[in-house]
Amino acid sequence: MEMTYSKRLQLLRALSEAETQPQSPPDLAQYSPTDAANYLACYLTFKAIQNADRSPADERFENFDLLSVYQAFAMLVYAYLTLPLTQEDFLPDIEQASLVIVKSLFAGLADDELAEIVESGTRKFELIANAEQEHWVSYREDLDKAVIAYVIAGTDDEAPFEISDILPMHAALLSMLCEAFASE
Repeated sequence: MEMTYSKRLQLLRALSEAETQPQSPPDLAQYSPTDAANYLACYLTFKAIQNADRSPADERFENFDLLSVYQAFAMLVYAYLTLPLTQEDFLPDIEQASLVIVKSLFAGLADDELAEIVESGTRKFELIANAEQEHWVSYREDLDKAVIAYVIAGTDDEAPFEISDILPMHAALLSMLCEAFASE
């Protein structure tokens, strides 16, 4: 029997949580597919930050705007994770997701800092999502492919690649986004 996309997201969230919290057994039924996508967007962004050897704690003081780039990246990942869910009648809530993402990625920051990150990250997200320049179109396509490859690698035993093969792609795409906004 073929696994639905929504079940893949739920499974992938459970597996990701089991990696970070091995003491608690995963329960697929407790995750809605959109909540799973939200968790995975945070998880993938966190892993991309780690793999790119970036330090949000330092950047908070040295270049605060980069935190909104991470927010925008996570929102793009969330969008690509949830796009197929609409075919299964699951409707993502981008605004709610952006709040969960910022609070997850930047726990401990003051509310005014979180609000600034969300506002700036949302502008960047919309800019990238609506851009028609060839480099942004290519970027969106590459990120979409990397996100779907991650879902496949994590949920298909016959996938020709492992999650560990995909994470460096996410790190590279995050770094490209940071460079694009650092040069503006």
